[in-house]
Amino acid sequence: MRRLHAETVDLVLTSPPYGITTEYAKKSTLEEYLEWIRPIIAEIVRLLTPTGAVCFQVGTYVHKQEVFPLDILLYPLFREHGLQMRNRIVWHFGHGFQAKYRLSGRHETLMWWTKSTNYTFNLDDVRVPQKEPGKLGYRGDKKGQLSGNPLGKNPEDVWLDLVAHELDSGLIEHCPNVKGSHVEKTTHPCQMPVELCERCVLAFSNPGDVVLDPFAGVGSTMIAAVRHGRPSMGMELRQDYVDEGCRRVQEFLAGRLRVRPLGQRIMEHGRGSASRKLPKEWQDARAEASKTLQERTGQKRARTLESLQ
Repeated sequence: MRRLHAETVDLVLTSPPYGITTEYAKKSTLEEYLEWIRPIIAEIVRLLTPTGAVCFQVGTYVHKQEVFPLDILLYPLFREHGLQMRNRIVWHFGHGFQAKYRLSGRHETLMWWTKSTNYTFNLDDVRVPQKEPGKLGYRGDKKGQLSGNPLGKNPEDVWLDLVAHELDSGLIEHCPNVKGSHVEKTTHPCQMPVELCERCVLAFSNPGDVVLDPFAGVGSTMIAAVRHGRPSMGMELRQDYVDEGCRRVQEFLAGRLRVRPLGQRIMEHGRGSASRKLPKEWQDARAEASKTLQERTGQKRARTLESLQ
């Protein structure tokens, strides 16, 4: 980033490593992690145009089963450069690592920062369907008139990963992470979905704006930018990810890359499928667990009564 001229980037959209051990990053202490990322944030701010924005997507740092929310810890690093937070978006997804000594984490956060009060926000490009399009106003100047916007409603700051039977319309907020049989899955273990990048590109930049991803991975940000008429740049240390990212961009330009459509609903197996049926051994295990719980509850109740007497 130091090779680039100041104030030449309109949108920085990225998801950095979280300071934990992965195949592309080594474990560091929380203090080391924050000191490592501090100059990177400074360079990001230097590159932003006066009307530029940053979308920084992060999760949690975990040490000895203690969780440290990185968006909270990184907040002062952005504020010391005068950036202003416009939204803290919660991205919920249904699949990920299974925790053993705490609840399994199923959300990450995306911080949207701007360099000034003069910034891009294309609300109409990311509106979602109204839940009640025929609803009428019940008071004020709009009493008896349609109360909503005909183009749709303003998206919420919680983007959900829901299955089709829970929905009554295909809302743009529904964005699964890239796991399992996701059509975009590559060898990268923490790949950003193109759909998530698209929402940010559409909402926080204009056609022709320059989009930068300093942790480019396998090129999801670049694909989203190019798809919507924004020139893009990316940096990546691992050559195999660089090669994969370049291949994906070229395949997208050639019309061959499989990308999950923006706003597509998430499907699930039918209720009659074998994968939805509770196995017999699980039924037995649940029955045994229920019996054990009842016994413990009875013993606890008896001890409570004894103490009261």
